[in-house]
Amino acid sequence: MKRNAVVFIALVVAVMAMLASGKYLDRARKHGPLKLVGDVHGVAAPDFTLTSLDGTKVKLSDFRGKAVLLNFWATWCPPCKVEMPWFADLQKQYGKDGLVVLGVAMDDAEPATIAKFANELGVNYPVLLGTDQVSDDYGDVQYLPTTFYIGRNGTIVDKMTGLLDRKDIDEAVKKTLNTNPQPATGQSSQTRVAEKSSMKTVEASEPRPEENAAPGLTDR
Repeated sequence: MKRNAVVFIALVVAVMAMLASGKYLDRARKHGPLKLVGDVHGVAAPDFTLTSLDGTKVKLSDFRGKAVLLNFWATWCPPCKVEMPWFADLQKQYGKDGLVVLGVAMDDAEPATIAKFANELGVNYPVLLGTDQVSDDYGDVQYLPTTFYIGRNGTIVDKMTGLLDRKDIDEAVKKTLNTNPQPATGQSSQTRVAEKSSMKTVEASEPRPEENAAPGLTDR
């Protein structure tokens, strides 16, 4: 009985947290064309230019030849808080082998607040300020965390939504590091899209809250 009571309380707290954060799917904003839909394995990752917390413009294409872990997160997302120290460890462990971790904050908080949050979690990789445009480009990122693993040739190796085991993340990083820097030949993009998906999705992900950003902070 005591265990059931604890589980019930935990569920109530989780539901209240989700309600407090708002329902992302009900937010009032217009979507642009979605570039990534369905099975995105082997599809070229959309390029973007985003602003980092220190004001630097960062382009995804600048990291061609590297293995990129592209993580969409927010300060209000509890699973993100679990993953981010793992990503920092992976950056430290595999940075010399060509891994680049990029965090995209899909947040309405001030950059200083985001920076403080990231510093407290020991983040040692660039944090970029997300926009509605980059969300649409990556298939409308509705749940956080969402992570794309992008090979050295610029194509998507894997996609994970929600909090997964550290082992699954480690395996995805190793698979991404082992990709060929040169684009694959002899296989059309249509064929690649038709391949059986290896994407992993779990129901532990958090929906993004309604948009309340101050004008001029981001493009959202």
